[in-house]
Order: sequence, then structure tokens, then C-alpha cells
Amino acid sequence: MLGAAALVSLLASCSSGPVRRVSEPSALIQQLTVRADGRWSVDLRIENFSSIPMQFDSVDLALTFGDSEAGRVTAQPAISIGPESADVVTAVFTPQAAGKLAVADALAGGRSIGYTLSGTIMATPDAARQRSFEIKRGSQLNPAPGLPGVMR
Repeated sequence: MLGAAALVSLLASCSSGPVRRVSEPSALIQQLTVRADGRWSVDLRIENFSSIPMQFDSVDLALTFGDSEAGRVTAQPAISIGPESADVVTAVFTPQAAGKLAVADALAGGRSIGYTLSGTIMATPDAARQRSFEIKRGSQLNPAPGLPGVMR
């Protein structure tokens, strides 16, 4: 009797297959480069915490440094990121004056600066329907030694 129960339990666990978990993705700045033309190049690291691949269609995130609005990081990466993996996309934009001053001050003083990304990432989990994920993530950037105008 006990053996039959164990066999049924074993068969039931095999029939369901691997767990397909869709988790909220995340984004953070891997590198911010102040370009000669005054625009910023932002290398955005998109993280897929799901157990399945996801197609990342668009990113629209507000970037702030403390209370200083810097602008919007927008991109249409159209990339697939595997389960529990990450990839980097680059967005170029013209920052607002307050953000430009905050970053220039941090670079001139050789200091780190805290930032927040908040907004929406549109992604399609493994050929399902597209979903909108609200993101709010804070972190810090530090001047990159030997690379003028670069923060990581």
C-alpha cells in the first residue's frame, strides 16, 4: 500500500514538468557616459528573474538623482533574455539640466551619486501575451578611474 502511494506521488510530480514562473524583471545602470555632445549614453542592464525566457520589447524609465530629474531612459531592445539571466542595452538621450549638474558635480568631486529608475518595462514571457512590469530600482554610480566622464 505504501509503495503504491509513493509510485502515484512520483508519477504526479513527473507529469507537471518544470515550474514556469514569471517574475518581475529589473533594470539598473551598468554604465553612464557623458558624451562630448552633451548627451548621455546609458548602458542599462535588464535582469530576467523568471524561470522562462522573456522577450523585452520596450523600456521607459525616469532617471533621477536624489530630487533632480535627469530625463527618460527609453529603448526598444527587442531582445530575448534567458531564464534567470541578464543582458545590456544602450540608450542615448539628452539629460535635463538638473541631472546634468548633479552628475557633473559628482564627477568633478570624484564622488558616488545615488539614482533611481522608475517606469515600465514591456516584455513577453516565452511566446505568451505581452505584459507591462512597473519598475522602481535605486542604486549608486561611482566615477570610473581613468575614464573621464564615465560612471559605473
